[in-house]
Amino acid sequence: MIENLALRQQVAALAAKGRRPRITALDRWLWIALRRWWSHWTEVLVFVKPETVVRWHRAGFRRYWTWLSPRGRRGRPRTGESLRALIRRMAMENAGWGAPRIHGELLMLGFVVSERTVSRYLPRTPASPDAIKRWLTFLRNHRDAIAAMDFLVVPTVTFSVMYAWFAIDHARRRILHFDVTDEPTAAWVVQQLRESFGLDAMPRHLIFDRDSIFSMQVVSTVKSFGIQPTRTAYRSPWQNGVAERWVGSVRRELLGHVVVISVRHLRRLLTEYVAYYHDDRTHLGLDKQTPSRRKRSTPRATSATVVAQPRLGGLHHRYARVA
Repeated sequence: MIENLALRQQVAALAAKGRRPRITALDRWLWIALRRWWSHWTEVLVFVKPETVVRWHRAGFRRYWTWLSPRGRRGRPRTGESLRALIRRMAMENAGWGAPRIHGELLMLGFVVSERTVSRYLPRTPASPDAIKRWLTFLRNHRDAIAAMDFLVVPTVTFSVMYAWFAIDHARRRILHFDVTDEPTAAWVVQQLRESFGLDAMPRHLIFDRDSIFSMQVVSTVKSFGIQPTRTAYRSPWQNGVAERWVGSVRRELLGHVVVISVRHLRRLLTEYVAYYHDDRTHLGLDKQTPSRRKRSTPRATSATVVAQPRLGGLHHRYARVA
């Protein structure tokens, strides 16, 4: 019955006048619903590509959260130009004044503004090349003893969001542990840390950003393991580059091609991706090797056949030579 419904809907769209099928909003919502509830939806889809249905879902997610936002305003209230000019003036007239000092002076003047907003409008000074070099040298010399953690935010088919926490090893780019939840808390992160770091694989440094969920409870837990917590600067994701690269890889190679349904679905997808990431996917930072040190095939005759082994439902493949 569902298959007949899907085919009849496409026939009706193709029968409309015009060169291209007339696809209405009702058509889009129907196929998003079929994607959610029917596993064989791609077998009868003819008039658009499956990735187009995924794109419709992404667009609906953006519109849903725009609708939830206050009408006529997105984000925080805009800081007036006069206040921004005053912040820059105070910084220029008082050498050495940072955001905390200027913020305190503004509070005395009756301005209601956060310290982070003040830091956002301070005159920017170019980054010191020596400071960048020192940081890169630190990472290079200590990568065998460094791990990092971060969150990956994933939208679902119902326009809610889920959070995937992960810890990654810098030396071999291995995912030490990950888990998924729809309500992350500091206590939940502490439990993930306990499951990530065993006595035989304890890093010396753990890099993470200044997300509010990484509270003092998380920091104290990291220290109790004998690990030195290293927090990145505000709005500096490049300081946690290994974790950020993994997030980008997951989005490009997996999440950009599927619509996530539930926590269980996302956990299964990430489990399959981590296995592919460890065993099959080569990495430029590892000299074209895999984190698990995939064994290279020995040279064979030119007549050997190369076969493709599908991964992640056919999104990617691993290749092997057979006689």
